[in-house]
Amino acid sequence: MESAAQAIFEEWSPPLFLTISILLVAAVYARGWFLIRKTRRPQFPGWRLCCFLLGIGTLWISIASPLDGFADALLSAHMIEHLLLMSFVPPLILLGQPVVPMLRGLPRFFTRSVLGPFIRLRSLRRFTHWLTTPLVAWIAMNLTFLVWHIPAAYDFALENERIHDFEHLCFLGTAILFWWPLLRPWPWRSGSLGWFMLPYLVFADIVNTILSAFLAFCERPVYSYYLREPNAFGIAPLTDQRAGAAAMWVIGSIVFLVPAVIITFLLLGQRTGPQDSYPVRQPF
Repeated sequence: MESAAQAIFEEWSPPLFLTISILLVAAVYARGWFLIRKTRRPQFPGWRLCCFLLGIGTLWISIASPLDGFADALLSAHMIEHLLLMSFVPPLILLGQPVVPMLRGLPRFFTRSVLGPFIRLRSLRRFTHWLTTPLVAWIAMNLTFLVWHIPAAYDFALENERIHDFEHLCFLGTAILFWWPLLRPWPWRSGSLGWFMLPYLVFADIVNTILSAFLAFCERPVYSYYLREPNAFGIAPLTDQRAGAAAMWVIGSIVFLVPAVIITFLLLGQRTGPQDSYPVRQPF
């Protein structure tokens, strides 16, 4: 097992383009964060910068570190990679309120001349608002999650590096959509959706639980990739599958249910008026 892990570390080299891209995104955000703090300091405390940078760092760990090599050999490592991409990176990035700092961090001529005309397009703004409506975001994330775990799609992604990269983009993009209605980064529409967020999170957890339970209790390996190319760690494919399912089940449920509990306590603690109107504030 030690030799197999050592081989992965020896074969690994940081992907140059991806690493530089992630560093550039972090630098642009940090520049914009420092600029916007001059006028909106209370709205951009230091913990928002930390959250964004931690999210970007977690993104690098999930797809550019040796973890990606382990994910090619072990289903359990692959599931951890997916958890990082879908359950940790998006909320951390969105907690950083990234929209305005990213725009402020870019060169002014680029923002005005290149991005400005697109940002002002009403059709584009309507489309992005539609994408981040709770129903669309929920369906997009959970459907993507299930489709890519169909055995044929899962095996095909592992066998083709470009398809695997596209799978990661699908996971990350739809997960950002999913967490957007919950965290609503400024200057998006403010206000809490209140109790609606509870079934939003709980039903997402049910989807995760169904898939995790299927993988955990199935009596045979579901993904033939791990049978054709057995890992060098000496772990039986079925044992590896059950370990990955357990991680996805437990960690995934925590990620969904802890925010649901927090929202419940926040809503119960609010003093509502005679029409039960909730104050306009974010649940996080």
